[in-house]
Amino acid sequence: MCLAVPGKVVKRDDDLKATVDMMGIERPVSLRLVPTARVGDYILVHAGFGIQIVDEQEAQETLELIGTMTELAEEDQLATNPAEAY
Repeated sequence: MCLAVPGKVVKRDDDLKATVDMMGIERPVSLRLVPTARVGDYILVHAGFGIQIVDEQEAQETLELIGTMTELAEEDQLATNPAEAY
């Protein structure tokens, strides 16, 4: 399964590279597939490449869903392995 994570472009270089904040972690990202992305834009990132520009609302909704999935996975892990809770 592939997952693209939304992030905010916080810095852009001239050579189609950017620094993108994804859930509080800044990562280098290629903008070759989204050359029009600007600082302040939200983009979907997969495997180090920006693949689509999205609006802020869509980015926030996606981040909330990822957070919910993470919480559910952690709860499931505790339910199946309660000894790991300690």
